[in-house]
Amino acid sequence: MPKDVANIPIIVIAGPTASGKSGLALALAECLGGTVINADSMQIYKDIPVLAATPSPEDKKRVPHRLYEIYDASVRGNVVDWFALCREEIKLARNAERFPIVVGGTGFYLETLTKGVTPIPETPEDIRLEVEHLCQTKGLPELYNILQQTDPQTAARLSPNDTTRIRRAVEIWKHTGHPLSYWHSRPLNAGYRPDEFICIQIKPERSDLYTRIGIRFDSMLAEGAVNEVQKLVARGLSDSLPAMRALGVQELKSYLAGLCSLEEAADTAKMHTRQYAKRQMTWFNNRFKADFTFAGCYGGNNPPACSFVNELVDNLQKRA
Repeated sequence: MPKDVANIPIIVIAGPTASGKSGLALALAECLGGTVINADSMQIYKDIPVLAATPSPEDKKRVPHRLYEIYDASVRGNVVDWFALCREEIKLARNAERFPIVVGGTGFYLETLTKGVTPIPETPEDIRLEVEHLCQTKGLPELYNILQQTDPQTAARLSPNDTTRIRRAVEIWKHTGHPLSYWHSRPLNAGYRPDEFICIQIKPERSDLYTRIGIRFDSMLAEGAVNEVQKLVARGLSDSLPAMRALGVQELKSYLAGLCSLEEAADTAKMHTRQYAKRQMTWFNNRFKADFTFAGCYGGNNPPACSFVNELVDNLQKRA
């Protein structure tokens, strides 16, 4: 390791859901002496480890894992808080002479890390409660109408059904007096130099990925996904909460309400996951500049995966 620990590169692993990101991060962390840092907006919640495909307790014992299962499902996690926590974990890893390995499929999180964060002031609790009350009493269409009037640019790019982002945009306008589009036009607050990153993208064939998505959701059902959703439903949590929008939650909630069979709920969840994966692949292909690319799903001990890990380890050891 270098004497200046700030020279230890930050490894960033991106790719669609079910592509094997966590497995690759674990393999690199074991080979290099690394700390795996979560950049998945659902894996931050402790109530949905199965549906969020959070690394297992056994994997967490093999190498340090950070920012996994840190929030209750009632919390509204956001990129600003995540970025602050991630920077601290990167600093701690470097100070311990470990490679920080940031892994996840949430493009906004990874883009914030590698390019910087918009200088949006944090919204106070009273504003969030005001907007939540307005959403509950007047409905999401009323919030979207407010957004169309105050920030037509943001309204045009958001779905009228995107509760989380619509609420966030209205909160920012109410708090700052400026629309979200104004803040997005401001210069980014960059946390790191571009040359501090080694970016890795997993790019699977779509058919292979879709097969893995189906198999994984069946495994989630066997591992207790329905029970996870039962516990969330019993708490009466708002469907607008991020954790309640995790893939599989609403579909299994419909099953528990008797609106469909378990097979129908599973089929719908798999379809929605495939659609999400397609959007992720498009996003990463257009907006994520990778230094290394793994063509396929990362599967562990097969020859292509081992060769790729060896190449990365050799490159990173030389760089550090």
